[in-house]
Amino acid sequence: MNVIWIVSDTFRQDHIGAYGKKPDIRTPNLDALAAKSVRFNRHYAAGFPTMPARADFATGRWIMSFMGWEPLPDNVETLAERLSDNGIHTAAMVDTPFYVRRGMNYDRGFQSFSMYTGQQTSFQRDVGHEAIKDQAEARDVRADWRYESDTNVAQTVIRSMRWLERHHEEDFFLHVDVWDPHEPWDAPEYYTKMYMPDYDGVEVRAAYGYWRDVPGYTEEKVRKAHAAYCGEVTLVDTWLGYLLGMVERMGRMDDTAIIFTSDHGFYYGEHGLFGKMNLAKLADATEKRFIQPSAPWDRSPLYEEVTLIPLLMYVPGAEAGVYGGLTSAVDLMPTVLDLMGQEIPPWVEGKSLVPATQSQSTPGREFTVTTVPFGNPGDKVRSVDHVRRNLLVSPVTTITTDEWVLLYAPEGNSELYNLASDPQQQRNVIGDRPDVAKEIHKYLVKFMGDTKLPDHLTRPRTELRL
Repeated sequence: MNVIWIVSDTFRQDHIGAYGKKPDIRTPNLDALAAKSVRFNRHYAAGFPTMPARADFATGRWIMSFMGWEPLPDNVETLAERLSDNGIHTAAMVDTPFYVRRGMNYDRGFQSFSMYTGQQTSFQRDVGHEAIKDQAEARDVRADWRYESDTNVAQTVIRSMRWLERHHEEDFFLHVDVWDPHEPWDAPEYYTKMYMPDYDGVEVRAAYGYWRDVPGYTEEKVRKAHAAYCGEVTLVDTWLGYLLGMVERMGRMDDTAIIFTSDHGFYYGEHGLFGKMNLAKLADATEKRFIQPSAPWDRSPLYEEVTLIPLLMYVPGAEAGVYGGLTSAVDLMPTVLDLMGQEIPPWVEGKSLVPATQSQSTPGREFTVTTVPFGNPGDKVRSVDHVRRNLLVSPVTTITTDEWVLLYAPEGNSELYNLASDPQQQRNVIGDRPDVAKEIHKYLVKFMGDTKLPDHLTRPRTELRL
């Protein structure tokens, strides 16, 4: 069995039409894939955000307990290395801009690796520090855009299609990682106008916090950003359609599994947030505050808009359907090994999802954990890029069960929601149901022990302060 694993960064689950949550979203190609796949409805991010998630993908381990936004440790084996060692041609076509910069080495194990650099300016322009000197190439790439096929997702898909033309008759694992629909939201304007006909083309940057507290932000500005995001969602869908169509034309759908997923979502006004994390309010806060590398991270709750991510799995011979059990991003690495007939090593902490594609009654996880890699107040962390920022408070860790979700804050102010009666997480019931919160907190304590979280990080999290 061959495998094509597609990751589309910041792609919210509810922005795929097949999930039936936002009927105005246009994703016909992913909808067509979903119609012949198993659609996972309760699939959750683990390490958060971009590169911790990629470490989960590469290793099948709960990396938040032993590493952060950093290079892959030499003593950690990756999926690509294991497949390559077993004679499978491994390839990665990516434009997510952190794979190899500054020695990150997330290309490890891929025999073919193509890094399209058009996205690099996307984050460097926001960082506002010495990395700006490296953005000349990416700036030139964007300045030369003339056609839709020049966009980043298009270029990465084209590279993937060219690779397939040469190697589709081999045993292969192809990993396609596109950063869109991550900001900046710069799809051709006709895509955004599908969702905002009077779109004026003026780019909006995320507030990375509670947007009402940031000067210059309005509800209209957030709405415009969301329309631009939706435009990129449809752009991504369009180009993935070309890739999926090629697999069909090559006659490889009978022996090629296709996985589509994301790393996390994004807030567009939900819970008052606009972004995926919350920078502390500064005395001189402005719309451009994100470029200030000194700005520390404040309390950043991870609600379902960020933690609940899409997962579509097309497996030849498996009946299409819907799986409702809890699953985690760490489960995908062993799933690929299982699909390709490879032994899953004992150090892998994820669980293969192949049984769930064969029988939708297969039990899911008892709970999942989503968190920024663990840290304590005062720690300097890299959370969304290469810039080290202080933590004002400990990261909020989200523990999700079948019915409940606990947003655990070591210093207090934890939140509890019943997902069955309150899926939008509007009513914090921790004061009414402390018994439930305490039971879910026990899962976190068990998780920290099972993953051997260092003592200095475990100790502050052994109590639930109501």
